Amino acid sequence: MLLFAITLFGGFTAVLAGLIAIYQYDIKKIIAYSTCSQLGYMFFCSGLSNYNLTLFHLFNHAFFKALLFLGAGSIISALLDEQDYRRMGGLLHKMPFTYLSIFIGSLAIVGFPFLTGFYSKDFILESTITSYCIDSVFIYFLGILAAFTTAIYSFRLIFFVFIIKTNIYKKDTHIEENNTYMLMPLLILSIMSIIAGFLFSDLFIGVGIISYQVVYIYNLYISII
Repeated sequence: MLLFAITLFGGFTAVLAGLIAIYQYDIKKIIAYSTCSQLGYMFFCSGLSNYNLTLFHLFNHAFFKALLFLGAGSIISALLDEQDYRRMGGLLHKMPFTYLSIFIGSLAIVGFPFLTGFYSKDFILESTITSYCIDSVFIYFLGILAAFTTAIYSFRLIFFVFIIKTNIYKKDTHIEENNTYMLMPLLILSIMSIIAGFLFSDLFIGVGIISYQVVYIYNLYISII
């Protein structure tokens, strides 16, 4: 009964935090609520007794969430402490490295295939639907809904900060990339957000899991086409 309560609590937390993040305008608050949503994933995974997957997602999450927070810090620093993305825009050409870093982090947290977030997030959802518990289908639905909200607020942030026409009201702001001391951690975290899941999945989940996922993606691709 306790595990069932933890599972439900985690599932609803993942969805609720994701929905709250969609309606935020402060880029740091969006990423913070995103963290709460991912913690919900870890909770309902623990409630289903998949503790190794919980630890794996926690491990992977550290890389791309640190990347997103540091990327947000780079933007805020360049815009003289501006955090409202409604007052941003047009930063793609002025801060291309920061854009690429946040784009990689967003793809990773969404669970784009073969990035770090995919290896843990996909297995959490897959283990949920195959757990044969009375609540597994409902929790799987909550997990999918949470993943959908993650995609919305992640790419909405990218669109408003980097893509649309600039709405920066501080006209005297000289916008440029930050110094090397900030860009180097962004580079390292970007690389780890791409390869960490691949490197450590056998350690957390089991030997041979990489081959299984390659076959899984291939069969999915064949079924679609």
